[in-house]
Amino acid sequence: MTAERFLYTPEFVESGYNNRAAVPDHPWFIDRYTQLSHAAVNALHPRVDLRYGVGPKETLDLFLPAGKPRGTFVFLHGGYWRAFDKADFSFVVPPFVERGIAVAVVNYDLCPAVTVAHIVDECRRAMLWLVNEGPRHGAATERIVVGGHSAGGHLTAMLFAADWRRYGLARAPFVGGITLSGVHDLEPLVLSTMNADLRLDAEEARRLSPMHYEPTTAAPLLVAVGKDETSEFVRQSQLLFDAWPRNRPDRVSAVLEIPGCHHFSVVLEHANAESALNRAVYGLF
Repeated sequence: MTAERFLYTPEFVESGYNNRAAVPDHPWFIDRYTQLSHAAVNALHPRVDLRYGVGPKETLDLFLPAGKPRGTFVFLHGGYWRAFDKADFSFVVPPFVERGIAVAVVNYDLCPAVTVAHIVDECRRAMLWLVNEGPRHGAATERIVVGGHSAGGHLTAMLFAADWRRYGLARAPFVGGITLSGVHDLEPLVLSTMNADLRLDAEEARRLSPMHYEPTTAAPLLVAVGKDETSEFVRQSQLLFDAWPRNRPDRVSAVLEIPGCHHFSVVLEHANAESALNRAVYGLF
């Protein structure tokens, strides 16, 4: 733990990481996720609950375009590793399907039933399943882009740090990624009230912090955050951007800050086909 980390107090951490307290009207946005997700499922008829592992929630939903997909976007949801479900985030799908891109929305088991480390392993299994089994379900595996919001951003970055040779792959199974409002340094969370569920100590928090790893791939990784998020979430994005310079996409010289967006509204930019966020992701395919 660095000297700077000793300056953190539980009060400071709570103000910087408790997004529900920071956005009092967050229930409206969560309801909006549900409404848009129901509409997406009703319109696109995905292949639901495809099982990639044995855990209770080790399933994914696969959305396919009308023709042969030109790539697959893998989306990992947020919720501090302890909340939400893949079904809450189907709203990210339609703009990609309209552009001929398949989308796999991944579920994973939640803390405190499992650990954060276990969830990281589950996401690796999901990627391996997609590579090995995805084609027979209609997914395109030649060009996979992986992304996630909040905890999903952390999980995306941890995939960039995985040694894929251990899993029988010569290289990372994706060509790019995006971490949106990701948590890339978990050490402050040891002081948070949510740690009652996460059960992190300082050593484990550091081991699970992607900023302390060298990425095992040079694939481009977009780092994005809502401009109106807490200062800690803006800092978390800058941390990874600074730590992984070789993964910056071409002509990207700064974190992509989304104007007018806080932690709960920024992920809804995925539902806007022409948002700056989505245009940046399309460029990875």
